[in-house]
Amino acid sequence: MQNTQERRTAARLLCADLVEVIWRDRSDKQCRRIANLEDISLSGVCLQLENPISLGTDIAVNYGDGKLVGKVRYCVFRDGGYFLGVQLDEGCKWSSHHFRPQHLVDPRELVDLAIQRREQVASSAVKS
Repeated sequence: MQNTQERRTAARLLCADLVEVIWRDRSDKQCRRIANLEDISLSGVCLQLENPISLGTDIAVNYGDGKLVGKVRYCVFRDGGYFLGVQLDEGCKWSSHHFRPQHLVDPRELVDLAIQRREQVASSAVKS
């Protein structure tokens, strides 16, 4: 169930929002759960669930009045939950115009802010 090699080439945005996840289990029974959306990119999402889902499983992620569909590419147990990497199907791309998670942060912007703060501190120390 574990294959954590990073394959996503699009930039990840960290987020936090609840979404509905729908898939069929091994006995072909439809399952529905609420999951925490951990991160999102143009080509995939990371979800946190209470239950594992098998690799290769087709999955739908419902949000508001939209849906993203893809396949489970990894599933690992960490910090009390299962983290699933979902590669979105060809032609299914996330767009912030259609769905903007409640909390959305670009980690690259955080790095830029940290660098700016460090430069300001260094500049202030030189002037003192």
